Amino acid sequence: MANKQTQEIIRQITDHYDASVARLRDALTAYLKDRTLPDMADRAIGAFAYPELVIRYHGTQRGNVANLAFGRLEKPGTYCITLTRPEIFKDYLESQIDLLVDQYELEMHVRPGKQEIPFPYVLDGLELGDVSPTELSKWFPATELADIGDEAADGLLIADEDGSPLSLFDGLRTDFSLARLKHYTGTPAEHFQRYILFTNYHRYVDEFVGWACQQVGKGRYTALSGAGGLYVDEATDDHAQLVADSTWRKHQMPAYHLMRSDRTGITMVNIGVGPANAKNITDHIAVLRPHAWIMLGHCAGLRNSQQLGDYVLAHGYVREDHVLDEELPLWVPIPALAEIQLALEQAVADVTQCSGADLKRIMRTGTVASTDNRNWELLPTHNAATTPQQRFSQSRAVALDMESATIAANGFRFRVPYGTLLCVSDKPLHGEIKLPGMADRFYRDRVDQHLRIGMRAVEILQGGRTQRLHSRKLRAFDEVAFQ
Repeated sequence: MANKQTQEIIRQITDHYDASVARLRDALTAYLKDRTLPDMADRAIGAFAYPELVIRYHGTQRGNVANLAFGRLEKPGTYCITLTRPEIFKDYLESQIDLLVDQYELEMHVRPGKQEIPFPYVLDGLELGDVSPTELSKWFPATELADIGDEAADGLLIADEDGSPLSLFDGLRTDFSLARLKHYTGTPAEHFQRYILFTNYHRYVDEFVGWACQQVGKGRYTALSGAGGLYVDEATDDHAQLVADSTWRKHQMPAYHLMRSDRTGITMVNIGVGPANAKNITDHIAVLRPHAWIMLGHCAGLRNSQQLGDYVLAHGYVREDHVLDEELPLWVPIPALAEIQLALEQAVADVTQCSGADLKRIMRTGTVASTDNRNWELLPTHNAATTPQQRFSQSRAVALDMESATIAANGFRFRVPYGTLLCVSDKPLHGEIKLPGMADRFYRDRVDQHLRIGMRAVEILQGGRTQRLHSRKLRAFDEVAFQ
């Protein structure tokens, strides 16, 4: 339960946001009905504005913050952030504000921010008729791309006359991603859980849905929500038909959420193939501040000693994916995070019932290379300064895929704990490819086990302390206070 000061602040945030949305919808309704223009004087004083939380810290500290990965104010001053959708972020805001209130003497208040809520985010249920979005953008706040960015996450946003940022994401950036999430995944943003599993094969989704349908109503899992309108709130064996009846194919990256009331359940997203998809989805999920995301995918094994079906636990990444080169230069190392690594290793041991030398035989820990070239085998090998094979050998890579480095790098960038456990599905350097019959056996034998390992890893993380999970390895010198 949040303390009284925090509760009051969140009530003010909610009231302000709800009032701004109501005024914006009323103004839109009036314009759509008879072209009544909104009152620009009202807009100037924040009629359509996001609520902005302002915290003033004068330097008096109550507790010891030395070991905190977040919830820290680096120096006295003013800190502020615009906020959106308090019904989604209520628990998150309570935990973040409570931590600051416990540690520091603060002044807090809520005011209209300088950012206005773009009209596309409040249109649900309104009929536009013959009015175009371009026409509406002349009179109502719109999504100006110049005002949306990741400067805080990338260390480019410094304090201005209003103060320093409290969070990595402001209201505009958050609303942009919430809308994108619904579009790409086919599920409401509020259904996303704090533990995220990524995959690049729909077979994993089938297994996940089957397992999740058996968990609903047991323990703390309350429901399963999925792309295309799938929703299950009681245990069932008819999972295959449920997926078949949904319209998940309409969505580029269908998501499935095994939900808990406190949102500490599991979300699985089929991101498809390629680093562009991986960056796209992690850019958007990051605004929800998950506790961890883990990649469960297939890879090419690069060592002769590996067998098809073996596992690879990534402890380093070679980034030949190129999609984050501007935001996160290649000279930035992407470290392994101990809590995630230990959870994945323990999960493999628990599910396979292997230990010691037997565990090392089926799971190799090493560097994973990620490329943006699906047909890297066709790159020139003669008269080239370096070949892919040479680079993989120099980097000591043990596996190759197209998504893992991107997911890890964006986790590092957005301070989201990350990990990777891949399954070897072919060995291109050694002439071992999946023939049709082999492929069927491989998928039948390994997809189920691989997914159970991912689930077990999440269970281990769920049982730990989230404060420890959010490692200080992910914090910059001058860091925002919120997780």
